[in-house]
Amino acid sequence: MRRNTLKWLILGGLIRTYLVNSEVGTIMANRVEIATPLNSFKKAQEGIYLLKHNIDPYAGDMVHEIPLMLWLLWHATNLLQGWLPLLYVMLDLMTAIVLYKASQLFVRKKLSEQSKELEHYAAGTEDLQYQTIDELTMPRCVLLAYLFNPLALFNCAGLTCTIFSNFLLSMALYGLVDRRAMLFSLCVALEAMRNMYPIVLLAPAVLVFGKKQVKPIVYFLFIFISTCMIICWLNYKIVGNWRYLDGTLGFIFFYRDLQPNIGLFWYFFTEMFEHFRTLFLITFQMNATILYMLPLTMKVRKEPILLTTILIGLMSIFRAYPCLGDVSFYIALLPLWKRSLKFMAHNFVVFCLFLVSLCILPTLWHLWIYSGSANANFYFGATLAFSTGQIFLITDLLYAQVKREFCLYHGLKIVVDGKDAKIVLG
Repeated sequence: MRRNTLKWLILGGLIRTYLVNSEVGTIMANRVEIATPLNSFKKAQEGIYLLKHNIDPYAGDMVHEIPLMLWLLWHATNLLQGWLPLLYVMLDLMTAIVLYKASQLFVRKKLSEQSKELEHYAAGTEDLQYQTIDELTMPRCVLLAYLFNPLALFNCAGLTCTIFSNFLLSMALYGLVDRRAMLFSLCVALEAMRNMYPIVLLAPAVLVFGKKQVKPIVYFLFIFISTCMIICWLNYKIVGNWRYLDGTLGFIFFYRDLQPNIGLFWYFFTEMFEHFRTLFLITFQMNATILYMLPLTMKVRKEPILLTTILIGLMSIFRAYPCLGDVSFYIALLPLWKRSLKFMAHNFVVFCLFLVSLCILPTLWHLWIYSGSANANFYFGATLAFSTGQIFLITDLLYAQVKREFCLYHGLKIVVDGKDAKIVLG
Protein backbone atom coordinates (compact mmCIF):
# COMPACT_ATOMS: atom_id res chain seq x y z
CA MET A 1 0.00 0.00 0.00
CA ARG A 2 1.33 3.44 -0.96
CA ARG A 3 2.60 5.89 1.64
CA ASN A 4 -0.10 8.47 0.81
CA THR A 5 -2.77 5.82 1.31
CA LEU A 6 -1.38 5.00 4.75
CA LYS A 7 -1.48 8.70 5.64
CA TRP A 8 -5.16 8.87 4.68
CA LEU A 9 -5.88 5.77 6.78
CA ILE A 10 -4.09 7.22 9.80
CA LEU A 11 -6.00 10.49 9.43
CA GLY A 12 -9.31 8.63 9.09
CA GLY A 13 -8.47 6.60 12.19
CA LEU A 14 -7.58 9.68 14.21
CA ILE A 15 -10.83 11.43 13.24
CA ARG A 16 -12.86 8.37 14.19
CA THR A 17 -11.02 7.95 17.50
CA TYR A 18 -11.65 11.58 18.37
CA LEU A 19 -15.35 11.39 17.49
CA VAL A 20 -15.86 8.15 19.43
CA ASN A 21 -14.35 9.66 22.58
CA SER A 22 -16.03 13.06 22.27
CA GLU A 23 -19.54 14.27 22.99
CA VAL A 24 -20.35 13.71 19.31
CA GLY A 25 -20.19 9.96 19.89
CA THR A 26 -22.81 10.13 22.64
CA ILE A 27 -25.08 12.28 20.48
CA MET A 28 -24.75 9.99 17.44
CA ALA A 29 -25.44 6.87 19.52
CA ASN A 30 -28.86 8.35 20.38
CA ARG A 31 -29.84 9.69 16.96
CA VAL A 32 -32.58 7.73 15.19
CA GLU A 33 -30.86 8.37 11.86
CA ILE A 34 -27.76 6.53 13.10
CA ALA A 35 -28.91 3.99 15.70
CA THR A 36 -31.88 1.65 15.11
CA PRO A 37 -33.34 -1.18 17.21
CA LEU A 38 -31.13 -3.55 15.21
CA ASN A 39 -27.73 -1.86 15.38
CA SER A 40 -27.85 0.15 18.62
CA PHE A 41 -24.73 -0.10 20.79
CA LYS A 42 -26.87 0.02 23.93
CA LYS A 43 -28.95 -2.96 22.83
CA ALA A 44 -25.79 -4.90 21.97
CA GLN A 45 -24.41 -4.17 25.44
CA GLU A 46 -27.70 -5.33 26.95
CA GLY A 47 -27.45 -8.58 25.00
CA ILE A 48 -23.86 -9.14 26.13
CA TYR A 49 -24.85 -8.58 29.78
CA LEU A 50 -27.75 -11.05 29.58
CA LEU A 51 -25.65 -13.68 27.79
CA LYS A 52 -22.86 -13.24 30.33
CA HIS A 53 -25.27 -13.95 33.19
CA ASN A 54 -26.84 -17.00 31.50
CA ILE A 55 -30.12 -15.17 30.80
CA ASP A 56 -31.76 -15.73 27.42
CA PRO A 57 -31.31 -12.40 25.57
CA TYR A 58 -34.33 -13.15 23.37
CA ALA A 59 -36.83 -13.82 26.14
CA GLY A 60 -37.90 -10.18 25.87
CA ASP A 61 -37.89 -7.73 22.98
CA MET A 62 -34.69 -5.78 23.62
CA VAL A 63 -31.93 -7.68 21.81
CA HIS A 64 -31.93 -8.35 18.06
CA GLU A 65 -28.31 -9.24 17.32
CA ILE A 66 -27.54 -12.90 16.63
CA PRO A 67 -26.00 -14.96 19.48
CA LEU A 68 -22.73 -15.52 17.61
CA MET A 69 -22.07 -11.79 17.33
CA LEU A 70 -23.02 -11.25 20.99
CA TRP A 71 -20.62 -14.03 22.00
CA LEU A 72 -17.80 -12.50 19.95
CA LEU A 73 -18.47 -9.04 21.38
CA TRP A 74 -18.59 -10.46 24.90
CA HIS A 75 -15.09 -11.93 24.53
CA ALA A 76 -13.84 -8.79 22.76
CA THR A 77 -15.11 -6.74 25.71
CA ASN A 78 -13.26 -8.96 28.18
CA LEU A 79 -10.09 -8.84 26.10
CA LEU A 80 -10.07 -5.10 25.38
CA GLN A 81 -11.60 -3.99 28.69
CA GLY A 82 -12.27 -0.25 28.27
CA TRP A 83 -10.83 -0.17 24.73
CA LEU A 84 -13.82 -1.74 22.96
CA PRO A 85 -14.48 1.42 20.83
CA LEU A 86 -11.03 0.84 19.33
CA LEU A 87 -12.38 -2.41 17.83
CA TYR A 88 -15.12 -0.46 16.02
CA VAL A 89 -12.59 2.07 14.70
CA MET A 90 -10.22 -0.65 13.49
CA LEU A 91 -13.02 -2.58 11.78
CA ASP A 92 -14.15 0.57 10.00
CA LEU A 93 -10.61 1.19 8.79
CA MET A 94 -10.35 -2.44 7.68
CA THR A 95 -13.55 -1.97 5.69
CA ALA A 96 -11.91 0.94 3.87
CA ILE A 97 -8.78 -1.17 3.19
CA VAL A 98 -10.80 -4.12 1.86
CA LEU A 99 -12.79 -1.79 -0.42
CA TYR A 100 -9.50 -0.33 -1.65
CA LYS A 101 -8.10 -3.77 -2.45
CA ALA A 102 -11.33 -4.94 -4.06
CA SER A 103 -11.38 -1.79 -6.22
CA GLN A 104 -7.81 -2.46 -7.37
CA LEU A 105 -8.72 -5.99 -8.42
CA PHE A 106 -11.88 -4.75 -10.12
CA VAL A 107 -10.04 -2.16 -12.24
CA ARG A 108 -7.32 -4.64 -13.20
CA LYS A 109 -9.92 -7.13 -14.39
CA LYS A 110 -11.75 -4.40 -16.26
CA LEU A 111 -8.54 -3.40 -18.04
CA SER A 112 -7.88 -7.05 -18.92
CA GLU A 113 -11.41 -7.56 -20.28
CA GLN A 114 -11.27 -4.27 -22.15
CA SER A 115 -8.04 -5.21 -23.94
CA LYS A 116 -9.87 -8.15 -25.53
CA GLU A 117 -12.81 -6.02 -26.70
CA LEU A 118 -10.94 -2.87 -27.64
CA GLU A 119 -11.03 -3.55 -31.38
CA HIS A 120 -14.83 -3.57 -31.30
CA TYR A 121 -15.14 -0.15 -29.64
CA ALA A 122 -16.18 2.85 -31.71
CA ALA A 123 -13.74 5.66 -32.44
CA GLY A 124 -13.71 8.66 -30.11
CA THR A 125 -14.82 6.71 -27.02
CA GLU A 126 -11.51 6.92 -25.15
CA ASP A 127 -13.12 8.91 -22.32
CA LEU A 128 -15.55 6.04 -21.72
CA GLN A 129 -12.82 3.40 -21.56
CA TYR A 130 -10.91 2.37 -18.46
CA GLN A 131 -7.40 3.80 -18.48
CA THR A 132 -4.21 2.59 -16.78
CA ILE A 133 -4.35 5.59 -14.43
CA ASP A 134 -7.69 4.30 -13.14
CA GLU A 135 -5.83 1.54 -11.32
CA LEU A 136 -4.50 4.27 -9.02
CA THR A 137 -7.26 6.86 -8.98
CA MET A 138 -10.41 4.74 -8.65
CA PRO A 139 -9.30 2.69 -5.60
CA ARG A 140 -8.03 5.89 -3.98
CA CYS A 141 -11.38 7.60 -4.58
CA VAL A 142 -13.22 4.60 -3.12
CA LEU A 143 -10.95 4.70 -0.06
CA LEU A 144 -11.45 8.44 0.47
CA ALA A 145 -15.19 8.19 -0.20
CA TYR A 146 -15.52 5.76 2.69
CA LEU A 147 -12.91 7.17 5.07
CA PHE A 148 -14.15 10.78 5.02
CA ASN A 149 -17.83 10.39 4.25
CA PRO A 150 -19.63 12.18 7.12
CA LEU A 151 -22.25 9.41 7.15
CA ALA A 152 -19.56 6.78 7.76
CA LEU A 153 -17.85 8.96 10.38
CA PHE A 154 -21.08 9.51 12.31
CA ASN A 155 -21.90 5.81 12.06
CA CYS A 156 -18.54 4.93 13.61
CA ALA A 157 -18.91 7.63 16.26
CA GLY A 158 -22.23 6.07 17.31
CA LEU A 159 -20.59 2.61 17.66
CA THR A 160 -23.38 0.92 15.74
CA CYS A 161 -23.32 -2.71 14.66
CA THR A 162 -23.62 -1.46 11.07
CA ILE A 163 -19.82 -1.27 11.22
CA PHE A 164 -19.78 -5.09 11.32
CA SER A 165 -22.30 -5.20 8.46
CA ASN A 166 -20.16 -2.91 6.30
CA PHE A 167 -17.07 -4.98 7.02
CA LEU A 168 -18.82 -8.22 6.09
CA LEU A 169 -20.22 -6.66 2.91
CA SER A 170 -16.78 -5.37 1.94
CA MET A 171 -15.29 -8.84 2.43
CA ALA A 172 -18.13 -10.33 0.39
CA LEU A 173 -17.43 -7.82 -2.38
CA TYR A 174 -13.75 -8.74 -2.30
CA GLY A 175 -14.67 -12.43 -2.52
CA LEU A 176 -16.91 -11.68 -5.48
CA VAL A 177 -14.26 -9.70 -7.37
CA ASP A 178 -11.51 -12.24 -6.60
CA ARG A 179 -13.85 -15.21 -7.25
CA ARG A 180 -13.51 -16.68 -3.77
CA ALA A 181 -16.74 -18.58 -3.24
CA MET A 182 -16.00 -19.67 0.34
CA LEU A 183 -15.18 -16.15 1.51
CA PHE A 184 -18.25 -14.72 -0.17
CA SER A 185 -20.53 -17.46 1.21
CA LEU A 186 -19.26 -17.04 4.77
CA CYS A 187 -19.65 -13.25 4.82
CA VAL A 188 -23.03 -13.11 3.09
CA ALA A 189 -24.42 -16.02 5.12
CA LEU A 190 -23.38 -14.34 8.38
CA GLU A 191 -24.78 -10.97 7.30
CA ALA A 192 -27.99 -12.54 5.96
CA MET A 193 -28.53 -14.26 9.33
CA ARG A 194 -28.17 -10.84 10.97
CA ASN A 195 -30.15 -8.64 8.57
CA MET A 196 -31.98 -10.92 6.08
CA TYR A 197 -31.70 -8.53 3.11
CA PRO A 198 -28.17 -9.47 1.86
CA ILE A 199 -29.70 -12.72 0.59
CA VAL A 200 -30.29 -10.78 -2.68
CA LEU A 201 -26.52 -10.81 -3.28
CA LEU A 202 -26.86 -14.43 -4.34
CA ALA A 203 -27.93 -13.08 -7.76
CA PRO A 204 -24.56 -11.52 -8.71
CA ALA A 205 -22.78 -14.44 -7.02
CA VAL A 206 -24.54 -16.92 -9.32
CA LEU A 207 -23.41 -14.84 -12.31
CA VAL A 208 -19.79 -14.85 -11.09
CA PHE A 209 -19.42 -18.36 -9.70
CA GLY A 210 -21.98 -20.13 -11.91
CA LYS A 211 -20.12 -19.63 -15.21
CA LYS A 212 -23.43 -20.14 -17.05
CA GLN A 213 -23.47 -23.82 -16.07
CA VAL A 214 -25.78 -25.70 -13.74
CA LYS A 215 -23.15 -27.75 -11.86
CA PRO A 216 -21.09 -24.76 -10.53
CA ILE A 217 -24.33 -23.00 -9.48
CA VAL A 218 -25.50 -26.06 -7.52
CA TYR A 219 -22.05 -26.38 -5.92
CA PHE A 220 -22.02 -22.71 -4.88
CA LEU A 221 -25.57 -22.85 -3.47
CA PHE A 222 -24.62 -25.99 -1.54
CA ILE A 223 -21.67 -24.12 0.03
CA PHE A 224 -23.87 -21.16 0.92
CA ILE A 225 -26.69 -23.23 2.43
CA SER A 226 -24.19 -25.34 4.38
CA THR A 227 -22.58 -22.18 5.76
CA CYS A 228 -25.99 -20.84 6.84
CA MET A 229 -26.78 -24.13 8.60
CA ILE A 230 -23.44 -24.09 10.45
CA ILE A 231 -24.06 -20.51 11.63
CA CYS A 232 -27.58 -21.49 12.78
CA TRP A 233 -26.14 -24.43 14.70
CA LEU A 234 -23.52 -22.23 16.38
CA ASN A 235 -26.23 -19.74 17.39
CA TYR A 236 -28.30 -22.57 18.82
CA LYS A 237 -25.35 -23.94 20.81
CA ILE A 238 -24.68 -20.50 22.35
CA VAL A 239 -28.22 -19.82 23.65
CA GLY A 240 -29.61 -23.38 23.76
CA ASN A 241 -32.87 -22.68 21.93
CA TRP A 242 -34.27 -21.44 18.63
CA ARG A 243 -35.95 -18.36 20.08
CA TYR A 244 -33.22 -16.18 18.60
CA LEU A 245 -34.67 -16.69 15.09
CA ASP A 246 -37.83 -14.85 16.04
CA GLY A 247 -35.83 -12.20 17.91
CA THR A 248 -33.63 -11.46 14.91
CA LEU A 249 -35.03 -12.42 11.50
CA GLY A 250 -38.60 -12.52 12.80
CA PHE A 251 -38.22 -9.08 14.34
CA ILE A 252 -37.06 -7.70 10.98
CA PHE A 253 -39.66 -9.42 8.82
CA PHE A 254 -42.68 -8.66 11.01
CA TYR A 255 -41.46 -5.12 11.77
CA ARG A 256 -42.42 -4.99 15.44
CA ASP A 257 -40.71 -1.73 16.40
CA LEU A 258 -42.25 1.45 14.94
CA GLN A 259 -39.45 3.77 16.10
CA PRO A 260 -38.91 6.42 13.37
CA ASN A 261 -35.83 6.14 11.18
CA ILE A 262 -34.69 7.27 7.73
CA GLY A 263 -36.70 4.51 6.02
CA LEU A 264 -40.27 4.21 4.78
CA PHE A 265 -41.67 1.41 6.93
CA TRP A 266 -42.30 3.22 10.21
CA TYR A 267 -44.75 5.87 8.94
CA PHE A 268 -46.87 3.51 6.84
CA PHE A 269 -47.22 0.93 9.59
CA THR A 270 -47.99 3.59 12.19
CA GLU A 271 -50.95 4.72 10.07
CA MET A 272 -51.92 1.22 8.89
CA PHE A 273 -55.21 -0.43 9.83
CA GLU A 274 -54.40 -3.72 11.51
CA HIS A 275 -56.36 -5.87 9.04
CA PHE A 276 -54.21 -4.52 6.17
CA ARG A 277 -50.90 -5.07 7.97
CA THR A 278 -50.11 -8.54 6.60
CA LEU A 279 -50.72 -7.49 2.99
CA PHE A 280 -48.52 -4.42 3.19
CA LEU A 281 -45.90 -6.22 5.26
CA ILE A 282 -45.41 -8.82 2.51
CA THR A 283 -45.49 -6.09 -0.15
CA PHE A 284 -42.85 -3.97 1.58
CA GLN A 285 -40.57 -6.94 2.26
CA MET A 286 -40.84 -8.14 -1.33
CA ASN A 287 -40.00 -4.63 -2.49
CA ALA A 288 -36.85 -4.71 -0.35
CA THR A 289 -35.70 -8.13 -1.55
CA ILE A 290 -36.80 -10.14 -4.58
CA LEU A 291 -38.88 -7.62 -6.55
CA TYR A 292 -35.95 -5.99 -8.38
CA MET A 293 -33.51 -8.88 -8.21
CA LEU A 294 -34.57 -10.84 -11.31
CA PRO A 295 -35.14 -7.93 -13.77
CA LEU A 296 -31.91 -6.20 -12.72
CA THR A 297 -29.97 -9.47 -13.00
CA MET A 298 -31.23 -9.95 -16.53
CA LYS A 299 -30.46 -6.34 -17.50
CA VAL A 300 -26.91 -6.05 -16.12
CA ARG A 301 -25.88 -9.72 -16.20
CA LYS A 302 -22.57 -8.74 -17.82
CA GLU A 303 -21.71 -6.44 -14.88
CA PRO A 304 -22.12 -8.43 -11.64
CA ILE A 305 -20.26 -5.80 -9.56
CA LEU A 306 -22.62 -3.09 -10.83
CA LEU A 307 -25.53 -5.38 -9.97
CA THR A 308 -24.05 -5.83 -6.47
CA THR A 309 -23.75 -2.05 -6.03
CA ILE A 310 -27.34 -1.47 -7.11
CA LEU A 311 -28.76 -4.27 -4.95
CA ILE A 312 -26.87 -3.03 -1.89
CA GLY A 313 -28.21 0.46 -2.58
CA LEU A 314 -31.80 -0.77 -2.96
CA MET A 315 -31.72 -2.84 0.21
CA SER A 316 -30.28 0.16 2.05
CA ILE A 317 -33.27 2.26 0.95
CA PHE A 318 -36.12 -0.20 1.37
CA ARG A 319 -35.03 -2.32 4.34
CA ALA A 320 -37.07 -2.27 7.53
CA TYR A 321 -34.54 -0.53 9.79
CA PRO A 322 -32.15 1.51 7.61
CA CYS A 323 -29.54 3.92 8.91
CA LEU A 324 -27.01 6.37 7.48
CA GLY A 325 -24.23 3.81 7.90
CA ASP A 326 -25.90 1.61 5.27
CA VAL A 327 -26.00 4.52 2.84
CA SER A 328 -22.32 5.36 3.35
CA PHE A 329 -21.25 1.92 2.13
CA TYR A 330 -22.75 1.92 -1.35
CA ILE A 331 -21.90 5.61 -1.87
CA ALA A 332 -18.23 4.61 -1.45
CA LEU A 333 -18.58 2.26 -4.43
CA LEU A 334 -19.72 4.97 -6.85
CA PRO A 335 -16.17 5.98 -7.95
CA LEU A 336 -15.88 2.56 -9.60
CA TRP A 337 -18.27 3.87 -12.25
CA LYS A 338 -16.43 7.11 -12.92
CA ARG A 339 -16.38 6.39 -16.66
CA SER A 340 -20.17 6.58 -16.70
CA LEU A 341 -20.31 9.88 -14.83
CA LYS A 342 -20.86 12.04 -17.92
CA PHE A 343 -24.17 10.26 -18.58
CA MET A 344 -25.60 10.83 -15.09
CA ALA A 345 -28.25 13.51 -15.54
CA HIS A 346 -29.47 14.15 -11.98
CA ASN A 347 -26.30 14.81 -10.02
CA PHE A 348 -27.36 18.28 -8.90
CA VAL A 349 -30.86 17.13 -7.92
CA VAL A 350 -29.47 14.19 -5.94
CA PHE A 351 -26.91 16.40 -4.19
CA CYS A 352 -29.59 18.92 -3.19
CA LEU A 353 -31.96 16.22 -1.93
CA PHE A 354 -29.19 14.65 0.15
CA LEU A 355 -27.93 17.94 1.55
CA VAL A 356 -31.31 19.48 2.37
CA SER A 357 -32.92 16.35 3.80
CA LEU A 358 -29.92 15.46 5.98
CA CYS A 359 -29.76 19.01 7.32
CA ILE A 360 -33.45 19.29 8.18
CA LEU A 361 -33.93 15.78 9.64
CA PRO A 362 -32.51 16.70 13.10
CA THR A 363 -34.40 20.02 13.03
CA LEU A 364 -37.75 18.43 12.26
CA TRP A 365 -37.12 15.73 14.87
CA HIS A 366 -36.54 18.40 17.50
CA LEU A 367 -39.66 20.32 16.43
CA TRP A 368 -41.75 17.15 16.52
CA ILE A 369 -40.51 15.40 19.68
CA TYR A 370 -39.26 18.23 21.91
CA SER A 371 -40.98 21.46 20.83
CA GLY A 372 -44.31 19.92 19.86
CA SER A 373 -44.65 22.42 17.01
CA ALA A 374 -44.52 19.78 14.24
CA ASN A 375 -45.80 16.26 13.73
CA ALA A 376 -44.77 12.94 12.15
CA ASN A 377 -45.67 14.18 8.66
CA PHE A 378 -42.86 16.75 8.78
CA TYR A 379 -40.20 14.20 9.69
CA PHE A 380 -41.51 11.62 7.24
CA GLY A 381 -41.43 14.24 4.48
CA ALA A 382 -37.69 14.66 5.05
CA THR A 383 -37.07 10.90 5.09
CA LEU A 384 -39.13 10.56 1.91
CA ALA A 385 -37.02 13.24 0.22
CA PHE A 386 -33.85 11.43 1.31
CA SER A 387 -35.12 8.11 -0.04
CA THR A 388 -36.16 9.80 -3.28
CA GLY A 389 -32.65 11.20 -3.68
CA GLN A 390 -31.20 7.72 -3.24
CA ILE A 391 -33.61 6.25 -5.79
CA PHE A 392 -32.65 8.98 -8.28
CA LEU A 393 -28.98 8.19 -7.66
CA ILE A 394 -29.32 4.45 -8.25
CA THR A 395 -31.57 4.73 -11.32
CA ASP A 396 -29.25 7.40 -12.75
CA LEU A 397 -26.26 5.10 -12.23
CA LEU A 398 -28.05 2.24 -14.00
CA TYR A 399 -29.07 4.52 -16.89
CA ALA A 400 -25.54 5.92 -17.22
CA GLN A 401 -23.91 2.49 -17.32
CA VAL A 402 -26.34 1.17 -19.95
CA LYS A 403 -25.81 4.28 -22.07
CA ARG A 404 -22.02 4.02 -21.72
CA GLU A 405 -22.08 0.41 -22.89
CA PHE A 406 -24.16 1.38 -25.91
CA CYS A 407 -21.91 4.31 -26.82
CA LEU A 408 -18.75 2.21 -26.53
CA TYR A 409 -19.85 0.11 -29.48
CA HIS A 410 -21.90 2.66 -31.47
CA GLY A 411 -20.10 5.94 -30.79
CA LEU A 412 -21.07 9.05 -28.91
CA LYS A 413 -22.93 10.56 -31.85
CA ILE A 414 -25.87 8.70 -33.34
CA VAL A 415 -27.18 10.03 -36.65
CA VAL A 416 -30.69 9.20 -37.86
CA ASP A 417 -31.89 10.60 -41.19
CA GLY A 418 -28.94 12.96 -41.27
CA LYS A 419 -29.70 14.46 -37.84
CA ASP A 420 -28.13 13.92 -34.43
CA ALA A 421 -30.34 11.57 -32.39
CA LYS A 422 -30.78 11.53 -28.64
CA ILE A 423 -30.31 8.25 -26.83
CA VAL A 424 -33.18 7.53 -24.45
CA LEU A 425 -33.35 4.53 -22.11
CA GLY A 426 -36.53 2.65 -22.93
